[in-house]
Amino acid sequence: MTESISKVITLRGLEVFDELARTGSLQETARKLGLSPPAASQQLRNLEAALGVDLVDHARRPLEPTRAGRAYLSHARAALAHLRQGAAELSLMDLRRLRSLRLGIIDDFDGEVTPKLAVALAAMLTPCDLSLRTALSHTILADVAERRIDLGVAARAHDLPEGVVETPLLRDPFVLAVPHGRLPGPPDSIAALGSLPFLRYEKSQIIGRQIATHLARLKLAPQGRIELDSNQALFGLVANGAGWAITTPLGYLRARRFHGQVDLYPLPFAGFSRVISLFHKSDWTDEVSGVIGGTLRGILRRQVVEPGVSALPWLEGGLALLPTEPAPD
Repeated sequence: MTESISKVITLRGLEVFDELARTGSLQETARKLGLSPPAASQQLRNLEAALGVDLVDHARRPLEPTRAGRAYLSHARAALAHLRQGAAELSLMDLRRLRSLRLGIIDDFDGEVTPKLAVALAAMLTPCDLSLRTALSHTILADVAERRIDLGVAARAHDLPEGVVETPLLRDPFVLAVPHGRLPGPPDSIAALGSLPFLRYEKSQIIGRQIATHLARLKLAPQGRIELDSNQALFGLVANGAGWAITTPLGYLRARRFHGQVDLYPLPFAGFSRVISLFHKSDWTDEVSGVIGGTLRGILRRQVVEPGVSALPWLEGGLALLPTEPAPD
């Protein structure tokens, strides 16, 4: 039996079964593991065929483990836990060999994400000199490309610098920000904002260019002459009734002092999102970036995704962590 198992039971199959036992849904399991639903289903079927038993009751919705599945689940989870722990220990060995680490982080994270990441890295990199700087996304990407920093956390740009590798972390959807009480509810179009001016992010920033490109694609030209390079200034003007803006939940969470004075709504036209990613040169150590990316994902879940969806439930599925596979070229 041992020889047979080693040939047909895969780590991916165990991961699918483990996640499916939590979600009860093949679609949700596939989404969380970065698979297509048919691929996740095939992994489960292969595992069941290898063991010769049904691990889940395929006739029930949500899917639930069978008696045999419940018995096997504890062993599968124990095996996965040991394998993950082993991988983590190997990665930490790589981290401890580092003598210095220069990290650039998007300024959207400077409230709670960056301090928590700094504390976590300081604990993991005890013999290492850690340099952590905050900057705009385009500056971080340039610094990674020119090797002025080792790793960067920034918004995805249209053109990635040559030799730079991207691993997506967070989808941050664009939303509408208006002065509190200005509208009775989500508008059907920007015409509902009347003569209220449009406040823009500067086009020198990636976020400003992305918004401008999307509006141009939709042939929308909201009127407004004010451009800002500061998220806090933009929310301050919206809070004081000076205009409306297109921003993101991440920007909103960062501007906590203005929450009672700003209302957020879904965009009244075709939606779009920006992607926050981890960047490094192609010759950088993947194991080290993987550990740092994993640490950052945990912080983003606790500090961004969960509080964002809790405050604005309609963000569910929009504001989300992304699969760990690198983005396609």
